[in-house]
Amino acid sequence: MQYAWTIVYVRDVAASLAFWETAFGLSRRFISDDGDYGELETGGTTIAFADVSIAVNHGIGIELIRPEGRAVGVELALTTDDVATAFARAVAAGAIPVKEPVAMPWGQTVSYVRDPNGVLVEVCTPVDTSG
Repeated sequence: MQYAWTIVYVRDVAASLAFWETAFGLSRRFISDDGDYGELETGGTTIAFADVSIAVNHGIGIELIRPEGRAVGVELALTTDDVATAFARAVAAGAIPVKEPVAMPWGQTVSYVRDPNGVLVEVCTPVDTSG
C-alpha cells in the first residue's frame, strides 16, 4: 500500500487552487474541464480539491470544513527550510494565521495557518530522522 493523495472538498476548486499556488508556491498539475476537480504538484503525494457536489453525487454525505470556528481533526503539512518567510507569504495571500513560527525542542520549526476554506496547514521544517 502507498499513500497517494488527499482530496479536500470545497465550494470553489479554482479559487482553492489559486490560493494554494499564491500562498505556498505550489504548481497546478491539473484542473478538469468542468472545474470540479483539480490537483497541485506537491512532491511524492498529491493535494487535490473537488467540488462538494462530487461527494454528493457518489452518495457520500460530507460536512465542509469551514474557516470560522475550530479546525477539524486533520492538517496538511508543507515543509520548507524558511518557515518564517513561508508563513508570512501565506498570510499575505489570505491565510488565517493560527500559530506563528516557533522552534520546537526537537529542532523543528513549526507554524500553522488555515486556508480560506478552513483547512489547517502546518508550515514547518522537515523532521530530522537521521538519529
